[in-house]
Amino acid sequence: MKGILYLVPNTLGNPDTSLTITEGIKERVNDISLFIVENLRNARRYLKILNRDINIDSLTFFELNEHTAVEEIPAFLDQVEKGMDAAIISEAGVPGVADPGAEVVRVAHEKGIRVVPLTGPSSILLALMASGLNGQSFCFHGYLPVKRPERIKKIREIEHVAIRKGETQMFIEAPYRNDALLTDILETCHPSTQLCIAADITLETEFIFTRSTGAWKNKKPALHKRPVLFLIGR
Repeated sequence: MKGILYLVPNTLGNPDTSLTITEGIKERVNDISLFIVENLRNARRYLKILNRDINIDSLTFFELNEHTAVEEIPAFLDQVEKGMDAAIISEAGVPGVADPGAEVVRVAHEKGIRVVPLTGPSSILLALMASGLNGQSFCFHGYLPVKRPERIKKIREIEHVAIRKGETQMFIEAPYRNDALLTDILETCHPSTQLCIAADITLETEFIFTRSTGAWKNKKPALHKRPVLFLIGR
């Protein structure tokens, strides 16, 4: 019998895990000794939060980030093929969605390993839920181009799709570039285009509002160094 690969959700930054992480997940983690994580230090700290009595030194960790070669990933699952259960933990939210864990999941399916997603917070889903925009048809673009001319071109393309198809367009930016991106959105989009700004989701400072871009011009929030999702719709 092969083991199971569990997709273990992380918080979106709120230290109170009772708000977003179920007791069932905490109990499940206690039975797992092999973890695939983005950041070793953060993962060890998170597991200690879930269970302060956990013996961290008895666990096996593989790091999966921008420095991990694709060729290394199949070996992460060697023990799972032999019957050991394993878990993927992202830096924030759920593994596999806008997250490098998706590559491990792909390999798991190729190897015939059962993949079990555990319920947890997804900033993409939560922002869409609270936006009031089309939740039936939507697209997440990840990061937009860094160079301003290319970024503005992309914003125009995204807005065109949102207006023509009614499909909600979602994207993010590095926190220190949020204010510059917001300025470009407001200068590029038609004043009637709907823009949802979802910042600090699940935190005490959570801010989720949808207004026309014309209305946002007089009510620009301070977004510098805050985790933000932008959603464009009609």
